Amino acid sequence: MSEEAVSGNVVELRTPLGRENASQLLELVTIRCLEDIHDAAVAMARIAQERGLQVAMCDDISSKEPMVDAEGTILNADIFRWLDEGARWWEDHRLALHSPLPRACRYESEPFWANRHGFHGYWRNSYLDDMDIVDFERRALCKAAIVVPVHLPFGQISANSFISMDREKEDLSAEFAEHGNLLAQLTRRFVAGYVQAHRTKRRIRSDCVLSKREVECLRWAAIGKTDKEISMILGRSHATIRYHIHRAGEKLDSVNRAQTIFKAGQLGYLGASD
Repeated sequence: MSEEAVSGNVVELRTPLGRENASQLLELVTIRCLEDIHDAAVAMARIAQERGLQVAMCDDISSKEPMVDAEGTILNADIFRWLDEGARWWEDHRLALHSPLPRACRYESEPFWANRHGFHGYWRNSYLDDMDIVDFERRALCKAAIVVPVHLPFGQISANSFISMDREKEDLSAEFAEHGNLLAQLTRRFVAGYVQAHRTKRRIRSDCVLSKREVECLRWAAIGKTDKEISMILGRSHATIRYHIHRAGEKLDSVNRAQTIFKAGQLGYLGASD
């Protein structure tokens, strides 16, 4: 080993816990394989605790499966330490639909903090402004939380919260201002690595590329237009429109028109709509 490499290792070993820079912290929570998950989760819990916060993570709000390491250890229980009576929030599968925190992650991609007075982020989000936050504490299972949404490939949404160790604290504006950006970076790195490590098969071919005409047809189909209506809009024959949509379905390995539209949307071909 070179003298330079040895020197680098000494510097790393001498970095006191809690004094790491952003790059070092990112490396600590990076997951490259299943065996990395446990140590990365321990680091994530420690980083949050040093800032007076406790981690609550969910990699997929549509899934009932808890987050686990390579040995099947449930991260939120054994590492993030949600152990008290009634604290095992991931076992209540209604929360993704009824809790304002994961619901808000459907409409926002940047970190924010929330309490019974509303959602507070880097900008105003009209979807969050309109969200019902009556009885916030009971439905969110906390008085306030810093929330980091992570929007992943294939339409997967991860909702992650940081709750104050002081359970009575309702105002996290100072913590959000000081730590929000760092927590967002670390959470996104951790969750992206976790999902990649657990993903055992591709749901869509990685070499799938739709043509401009196929995308154009699917965009009209996505808002409910029939093949005949699309042919009139684009000035093409009914058969041509049907061919383009069928060809897109073959590329996406879809079983019907609805799944073709859904998969094209997952890959970002159709864009956002209100």
